[in-house]
Parts: sequence; structure tokens; C-alpha cells
Amino acid sequence: MNHRNGFNPLSRTTAHRRAMSRNMVTSLFRYERITTTKSKALEVRKSAEKLITRAKEDSVHNRREVAKFIADEKILNKLFTEIAPRMKERNGGYTRVLKLGYRQGDAADVVILELVDYKLEDEAKEEKKASKKSADSDAPKAKKTTSKAKAEGTSEAKPAKKTTSKKAAEKKEAPASK
Repeated sequence: MNHRNGFNPLSRTTAHRRAMSRNMVTSLFRYERITTTKSKALEVRKSAEKLITRAKEDSVHNRREVAKFIADEKILNKLFTEIAPRMKERNGGYTRVLKLGYRQGDAADVVILELVDYKLEDEAKEEKKASKKSADSDAPKAKKTTSKAKAEGTSEAKPAKKTTSKKAAEKKEAPASK
């Protein structure tokens, strides 16, 4: 029976479990999306959500408490400056678990653990293109130069230098001396 067990030990020692949890939470905040097994994701999710809740209020005390768990200073800063402000209006539920299927080797449930507001790279590129197109259509057209003027401009560029190195000159002289 599993009554009153607060966490899943994941068949690991305490030190191993704690280190793995810290590494996975750091990876989650770095990439905002990780692929892992279902049981690990559910355990990592608990600590990640608590850290995001702490990071919503940026104070020295909260930074030090979160720094006990996250060793990487860049990721710690990203959590407080980028991730937590995006979650400001949300009262929990900062992560989502998406099922992928079963791993071939051991048939373990594989899932994606991601932050709720994570956007795929394709969607982000499409949004940039759309905003760029609207900015281009609003901007006045610049004067176009003719291809003839462009060609003249490039032909007036620096003339190609004809250089011979000292070694090449010495090699030409060396066969004559043999």
C-alpha cells in the first residue's frame, strides 16, 4: 500500500534522487521543455512549481532559498527575470505533462514536461515573420538603385593586389642552384 507516502523514491538513494531532481529542474528552466519518464516528471514537477511560486516575488531571501536548489547562476537569474514574471497572473499549474507513448527498451511511459506558456520554435518563427511583414508593409519604400549603379559601385572597390611571398620567390631560385 502507498498510504501517506509523500513522494516517489524512484528506486534511488536520497543523494541520487536529490541530485537528479536538481539537474532535471535546472534543465526544465533552461530549455523550458524536457522529455523524461512519467514518474520522474511528476516528481520534478512538484519542486519546479514550488520554485516558480517562490520566484514570483523577487527578494534576496527568495533568491537564496531557490539558489539552494539551483546551482547555475544564469538559470537562477532566468527564473527570476523571465519565467516568473510570465507566470505572475497564474496561481499554480505552471507545468504540463504531455504523454508520448512507451520507450522501446523497457516500455516505460515517456512524457514531455514543459512550462505552460512554452511556444514551439516553429510557432515563434511564424510570429516573427508575421510581425516583420506587417512592419514592412507599414514602412515607406526606399529608393531602389539600378543594377548598373550597383555594378559601378562594386567595380570601384579596392583593386585586387598581386602579391608574391618571399618563400615562393626563394623556391623559384632554389631549383636553379641544384
